[in-house]
Amino acid sequence: MPSTYKKDKPWDTDDIDHWAEETFTPDQNTSGTFTDESSFATLFPKYREAYLRASWPTITRALEKNGIACTLDLVEGSMSVKTTRKTFDPAAILNARDLIKLLARSVPAPQALKILEDGVACDVIKIRGLVRNKDRFVKRRQRILGPNGSTLKALELLTQTYILVQGNTVSVMGGYKSLKEVRRVVEDCMANVHPIYHVKELMIKRELAKDPELKDENWDRFLPHFKKRNLSKRRVPFKVQDKSKKTYTPFPPAQEKSKVDLQMETGEYFLSKAAQERGNKERREEVVRGKMEERRRKREEGFEAPKEDGEDKKKKKRKREKDGEDGEGKKMRKEKKAVMVDGGEE
Repeated sequence: MPSTYKKDKPWDTDDIDHWAEETFTPDQNTSGTFTDESSFATLFPKYREAYLRASWPTITRALEKNGIACTLDLVEGSMSVKTTRKTFDPAAILNARDLIKLLARSVPAPQALKILEDGVACDVIKIRGLVRNKDRFVKRRQRILGPNGSTLKALELLTQTYILVQGNTVSVMGGYKSLKEVRRVVEDCMANVHPIYHVKELMIKRELAKDPELKDENWDRFLPHFKKRNLSKRRVPFKVQDKSKKTYTPFPPAQEKSKVDLQMETGEYFLSKAAQERGNKERREEVVRGKMEERRRKREEGFEAPKEDGEDKKKKKRKREKDGEDGEGKKMRKEKKAVMVDGGEE
């Protein structure tokens, strides 16, 4: 049988996108209404109550187009969605479930309603359990935002997603491939890898994807490889003891004397209770007297008269005069000695 593959197909032109997903219409639902009702519910925090009450009519109108019914319970603090007999798209209830989940995580209603479109998915990343220390968690969460939100904006532009950091979660909306990239960046940030490294990598990948010659090749040779420079976790002791000089002995060191042993050596243990209290009182009074004496000495330092320049000059003058007298006496003694030596030789 001859192959029909190579025959001309005039209806198949290059401008047709075979991978494009067509929107699901009621005509394509040949099975009719659903046999069972599907519903989802989620709780929301107290501070979101006023905003949800104001924007709930807009949310209701958007869900009615897909045949989804929604309920806002302000008493229990919950939102619920369910299918109706007008629901024609089986995936609409899953999109509505993601919608109320995003609304509970403080995503604005106009942005959250985009989840109902085809090709848009969401991911809520829980980051609190990735770091134990609260202060460290706050610092690493701030790294995702960056100074004035610059790092977050760069990630949104490079991945074509919407990112919201709120409390203990990070909400992301966008394509499926972009969601994986953002999750990797966030989890690495919580593991002490700065997002700027991933931003550089994403910028290089975006430029390489534009090149028709390189878009199908391996990009490892173009991507940066950063080395870890973590220091040793071992704590160095303040006083390092050289154990090589010590001689090994199998016996353990002598047990330190307890407070009772020390009292028995000094004889304090055998004193009566009154005598012990008297001794303790005397020691306390001695300490108090020492502190009072020290304070008195410090107060008297401010009343000491400063040394005057005239006194120093007089002392120096007296010293010079004394040195001069000593010099003349030494000179006379030397002359007498020389005369005596000469007389002995004669």
